[in-house]
Amino acid sequence: MPERVQKILSQWGIASRRQAEKMILAGRVQLNGQVVQLGQKADPQADHLQVDGQPLTPKNRPSLVYILLNKPLGVVSTCADPQGRTTVLDCLPPHLRQGQGLHPVGRLDADSTGAILLTNDGQLTLALTHPRYHLPKTYQVRVAGHPSQELLQQWRQGVKLSGKYTLPAQIEILSAHGPNTVLRITLEEGRNRQIRRIAEQLGHPVLQLHRLSIGPLHLNEPPHPKLRSGDYRFLSPAEIDHCFAHCSL
Repeated sequence: MPERVQKILSQWGIASRRQAEKMILAGRVQLNGQVVQLGQKADPQADHLQVDGQPLTPKNRPSLVYILLNKPLGVVSTCADPQGRTTVLDCLPPHLRQGQGLHPVGRLDADSTGAILLTNDGQLTLALTHPRYHLPKTYQVRVAGHPSQELLQQWRQGVKLSGKYTLPAQIEILSAHGPNTVLRITLEEGRNRQIRRIAEQLGHPVLQLHRLSIGPLHLNEPPHPKLRSGDYRFLSPAEIDHCFAHCSL
């Protein structure tokens, strides 16, 4: 059955849907010898697709890979960086970086650390990043000063950002010793630098931000080994099933 070429590239683990669109616009994809136009459809069983001159065939389709990485500080959540900064793919060995079509699901700021999912499953990427599905993400956040209970309750209920209120959040104080406060925050949405923007707006800027979990995927929860900064592990079949189950809610 013919489908949009960017969807085929995503399903085959070549790139995320958005990255596939950029590849098409850059003229890197050909269909039956002609450069593909964005939105054009193809039948992978009957048509001849090429990416960067390499044919797409069932035998060279990479196996689906699902990886949880503990992203270090200063690493960017992209596949490549024009400024030459270290990317999340650079944290993996060469046999995973090359020819697998791995890409990060969502973003985690360079100045933040913690859990990030890498996969070449375009369908899962699209589902997990779709606004319809509110996948909970939990963070440990150190902020300057000591936010009052009134401010924290305001944050829990929703704060206006760019003209729109955020969804309710779960927030608890882990420690409040010295000049700073450590919070545990669980969100079910992922606006750009959301926690940092809210904390700044409330007068308690973020000093450190570490993501502990993405839905069912935890950095430090048995029976899986603890992931140190820069470490990664493959997801278990149960974790993969849990991710897909969340997207079908």
